[in-house]
Amino acid sequence: MSVVKMKTAVLAVIFTSVLVLGGCTNWQKEYEELEVRYNNLKGQHERLQADRGQLEERLTVSQQTIEELQRQMQERKQSGGAVTGFGDDFDVTLDAAAGTITVTLPNTILFSPGKATLKSATSAELNHIESVLRSKYSGRQIDVVGHTDNDPIRQSPWKDNWELSAQRALSVVRYLVDRGIPPDRIRAVGCGEWQPAVDNNSAAGKAKNRRVEIVVHMR
Repeated sequence: MSVVKMKTAVLAVIFTSVLVLGGCTNWQKEYEELEVRYNNLKGQHERLQADRGQLEERLTVSQQTIEELQRQMQERKQSGGAVTGFGDDFDVTLDAAAGTITVTLPNTILFSPGKATLKSATSAELNHIESVLRSKYSGRQIDVVGHTDNDPIRQSPWKDNWELSAQRALSVVRYLVDRGIPPDRIRAVGCGEWQPAVDNNSAAGKAKNRRVEIVVHMR
């Protein structure tokens, strides 16, 4: 039964009941109240349908992103090389479930110990990364995430490792923005010592944890 026919049938039943039980004095009021309830339900139904359509669209985009990242991972494995565009000289991780591509740069090539000013020698690496971001990942959201080891700050101006990691991430963001990355799609994040890649029980582990990650969100 169509919506229009159903509405007509419901109104007819209620109208008849009102005539039999209570006379005709309140039939107009009852009809108007029913009309309001019907329109409210109709509006709710239309909103639910619109929300469902948007959700299905987002799920489709997410599935396409996962499939694309899985394809890149498979091609990279088969070819033995990097297909993300960043090249073989960078530590690149593809996470299909999260929909991200992460380029990890050790702090040794970016900063001197306890400093947040970029070394001049890092320009070649960052210039290449910026070029790939603009050419292959234009329009994607980018996070620059700073990390440190768990050694406490002693002779640096920073209050703690959190502040140091945030300032280092901000230095990389400013460099990339100056080179052409739109500032409205890149942000700096400082994690300090709280998201280590490995444990900090050795000098090698501490060195691995001192890093900056450039995360490209594919969806």
